[in-house]
Amino acid sequence: MASTVTRPGYGQLLRTRGAWTFLLPGFAARQPFAMLTLSIVLLVQHTTGSYGVAGAAAAVTGVSMAVFAPYSGRLADRYGQRAVLLPGVLVHAASGLTLTVLALADAPLWALFLAAVPTGASVPQVGPMVRARWAARLKDSPLLSTAAAFESVTDELTFVLGPLLATALCTAVDPAAGLVTEAALTVVGGLLFAAQKSTQPLVSRAGGADGGHARVEHVSALRIPGVRVLIVVFLGIGSVFGGMQVSLAAFTESIGEPGLNGVLYGVFAAGNMISGLACGAIAWKVAPQQRLLVGCTALALTASGLWAAHSVLVLAGLGLLVGMCIAPAIVTGYTLVEGLVPAGARTEAFTWLTGAVALGQAAAVTVAGQLEDRFWDGAGFLVPMGGTVLALVVLVALRSRLATRPHGRTVARGVGHRAPATVD
Repeated sequence: MASTVTRPGYGQLLRTRGAWTFLLPGFAARQPFAMLTLSIVLLVQHTTGSYGVAGAAAAVTGVSMAVFAPYSGRLADRYGQRAVLLPGVLVHAASGLTLTVLALADAPLWALFLAAVPTGASVPQVGPMVRARWAARLKDSPLLSTAAAFESVTDELTFVLGPLLATALCTAVDPAAGLVTEAALTVVGGLLFAAQKSTQPLVSRAGGADGGHARVEHVSALRIPGVRVLIVVFLGIGSVFGGMQVSLAAFTESIGEPGLNGVLYGVFAAGNMISGLACGAIAWKVAPQQRLLVGCTALALTASGLWAAHSVLVLAGLGLLVGMCIAPAIVTGYTLVEGLVPAGARTEAFTWLTGAVALGQAAAVTVAGQLEDRFWDGAGFLVPMGGTVLALVVLVALRSRLATRPHGRTVARGVGHRAPATVD
């Protein structure tokens, strides 16, 4: 019997059977992702004295993650999340430590780039994997939108804690402490999450006449037009994260208060978290396509004012508003995936969106670093404005491609997909 939940609520969501078994280790496992870019920027800037070089090294990591994340998601859909996570966390930790050693040894830029590639390529895609577990548990429940909001809030909580932790470690302990801690947390959190075998989505295999397995056609999520539109939107969102990270670090250093960097970025992430909580608590009557358009418009408008801020208080206020505009766009984008993408490709679809954020962040870090080096303090804030405006233009032009697919799903030799189970 289908779930009878009529109004989304976090209480109902968190009572879903088995949820806490993957939520707690999932939170620990995704924390390093929020530390990685800023830890690289702070370490490399310390050893080279250039935000441009630091941004370029971080950008290589982000591009590598964006390129390889969808393949990681596809492998997880086919072979299971555990099979991908176990080798991934070990490779990532080893690569990150190698990058740290090279930076401290004043290695040439090409060597830093060489180490940054596997560091980014092996970033554990825990966020998309958690979202895939929610999708498998909730099926067609109205709580799916609440789960998307909850995951956005969880992401933003990590982006409140991660930059604060990275900044504190790199400025108060040692410039390398951020990356070393990131590697350690990756191993511990990733292995704990991988151990939760009972909640990972079932691996779909083609079954023969005697096997009785449901046959799922493995179609790349990238072939779905709506997913490609969402990728562009998430690229714009990534430009906000990357532009803010570099520009806030440069701004706080220019006023002689580098410790404020984590605080200002935390205010920005807190705004995202607050609006994410609100998104999950509202029983929406507006179509998600329209919500996405409104959210992206508000994000472009608020991000366009960052470059003009010249005081800590004004920048904190604008950062809070920008953060509050990001969550509705992210939550709605992930919610749309459920209607656009077949079950057998959802982890891949989620990783395309996560990878798009990483790619947008990488490009923004690079461009913002160059702008900060060559022009005035705060020039890097032009990057979030440009990225969000371009994403909005594409969304307006191609919004019709976000129409959701019919809810016919997996077919086992002509037999329709079974009704969704009751949500606990």
